[in-house]
Amino acid sequence: MRRKLVVGNWKMNMTRAEAAACVETFVEQVSAGQECDVAICPPFLAISVVHDLLKKTQIKTGAQDVFWAEKGAFTGSVSASMLADAGVSFCIVGHSETRGRFGKLEVPAETTGYFAETDLTVNLKTKALLERGISPILCVGETLSEREGLQTDNVIQAQLKAGLDGIDGAEFAEGVIAYEPVWAIGTGMTCDSPEASRVCGMIRATLAEIWDEDAASRVRILYGGSVKGANAHELFAQPDIDGGLVGGASLVADEFHRIVAAAK
Repeated sequence: MRRKLVVGNWKMNMTRAEAAACVETFVEQVSAGQECDVAICPPFLAISVVHDLLKKTQIKTGAQDVFWAEKGAFTGSVSASMLADAGVSFCIVGHSETRGRFGKLEVPAETTGYFAETDLTVNLKTKALLERGISPILCVGETLSEREGLQTDNVIQAQLKAGLDGIDGAEFAEGVIAYEPVWAIGTGMTCDSPEASRVCGMIRATLAEIWDEDAASRVRILYGGSVKGANAHELFAQPDIDGGLVGGASLVADEFHRIVAAAK
């Protein structure tokens, strides 16, 4: 039986003081216990603060991105070894926003090329994390135009095969896949539960093709895209959804608590 996992992705929000206040409130409300796993992915500058506050709990610290090289002249980048040294257990890779695929566009359209993530860089980052014992949360998902063009399955299968190239099922046993329909991220739109479950089931079938059914059965597959307290229970009750990757709702301790409670 796969344990449910709920991950909060704070994106570019929270100063260190704000992060501390949010985590302290959340920890008072929830105990991860043995019923589900919980992780919080703050911005890089708040990782140490969050990790220190979570050390005596069962809640894990995550990161929002990583660079694949161990060290070097890569200004502004953070390596997997640095994340491991900071106590990070999970790390998001291939999020649609780092790929330049936005649900709600909050930057000028001509700047989206700045977010230059590709399937190749996702693959390199995933391998770097696995080498350091950090569980990757590999994000996949389609845009609205791809969904309307009936390309959802083809797009996601291609992302999985490229992102996991050269990685066997045993290596990725603690890894996580997150299905995030791009059109539902930050827009308030949510993929309806049966369809979200269908896509997550298709992801597991694709993992079985890449590896085998036994390896695929061990991987947790999350849904992300406007997850909130009001819809979490219905989403998490679906047979092929193992939890959620939560964006904006994870910034509010009370709301995130409701979502974690739904996973229990």
